Amino acid sequence: MMRGRSGFSFLWSLFKGSISLDQEFLYEIFRREMRERKIPLSLGKICPVKCTFCYEKDHSYRKTFDIPLTTQEHWEFILKEIQSYPTRDKENWVIGGNEYMAWTDLFLHPRAMDWLEEFLDVTDKNIILFTVGYTPPDRINRLAEKYPGRINYELSVITMGEVRKRMMPHAPTVDQVLRILDGPAVTSANFYSFGPDTMSADAIRISKINKKCLLWMGCLTPLKYIDPETTALMRQGKKFLSREARKIYNANLPNTCMIHTESDITAFLNRKKIIKTFDACELDKKDTVVMAGNVYRVLKLFRQNRARFLYVPNHTLGGDSNCTTLLTFDDIARRLTHELKVYLPKVVLEGSCAEEKDIAGTYFSEFQARFPRTRFKVLRKVNSDLSNKKLYEKGYVKNYVEDYLGDPLHKKFEAVPLPN
Repeated sequence: MMRGRSGFSFLWSLFKGSISLDQEFLYEIFRREMRERKIPLSLGKICPVKCTFCYEKDHSYRKTFDIPLTTQEHWEFILKEIQSYPTRDKENWVIGGNEYMAWTDLFLHPRAMDWLEEFLDVTDKNIILFTVGYTPPDRINRLAEKYPGRINYELSVITMGEVRKRMMPHAPTVDQVLRILDGPAVTSANFYSFGPDTMSADAIRISKINKKCLLWMGCLTPLKYIDPETTALMRQGKKFLSREARKIYNANLPNTCMIHTESDITAFLNRKKIIKTFDACELDKKDTVVMAGNVYRVLKLFRQNRARFLYVPNHTLGGDSNCTTLLTFDDIARRLTHELKVYLPKVVLEGSCAEEKDIAGTYFSEFQARFPRTRFKVLRKVNSDLSNKKLYEKGYVKNYVEDYLGDPLHKKFEAVPLPN
């Protein structure tokens, strides 16, 4: 099994030596995706849904390959490989590869449902699927009944309001989405605030049909390549998020209701853990520590002058992105000057296959080589396990309304300016 840099070099050398993807090259890409427990199906083209908010509109910051439409031969290879992996408790296989492949709505593939059913029938593994609703409602709900507890269906509702057609010009109808929700298949539905009576109206409507699925809510974050009209809608949604969340809080829905995508809110709600973890690192006042804006505001407010906080904007993704997990080494390089020792949170370099690389696929060793005079130390305690755990612990609408909006200190937190 190839690991690390040499594995990708092999893939790249194969690619450079051929005009089209030969089978050896293609199957090695499949294998690398499957090591991350991803099922690398492909539509063989740019996603035809063309959602205006899609984060895959521009993935030039990472290397991807033009994978052809998945054939029956490809599927047989993929399924055989998957069957060779041991089944682990609570492990899920994700439909779709996105390490070396562009993310698309794979349930537009004419065989996707057939292969999903075959996967469930011939393996004992669990599966996660993401779609805006292209699964046939009756069939997916029958599969959920046939294989209870094995399908984690995360339905991207996005919005059922008047802006749906504008933002999702080729998405399934609201009626189809509601038919999917009216059954046991969907485990979580995500949708967002775009203004008054958007997120709250969707939450109440979905809850009337499905009282068990988890409701994931928040705001979509505009990145630098999102068009101005969509960006304005996303930012309007953020302005109304507190009002929308209070409506949901007061509705007292039976569903589990969570807020996500809001990194500043998550950081504030988890400030005690962030501070405790920071203090445990025992840094000196002169030590330089890398962080994005969400953590910068926490430490600047509560740990002033305890270290040199190197605020790093999410330049690679741009827009309103403001999260340490999404920083790239290129972002960090832009902010370095003459530092001799720099501390990096582990979340920045937790790439796939346990490799130390960022979200753009740049390896830590490559980044270090660019700054031979700088010593980089990794803060191992600041990792994705911690951040994910804290998101789920504190990410409820109840926490947002009571512990964020209800805490006067949040206004002081929001007012902390970010350095230029």
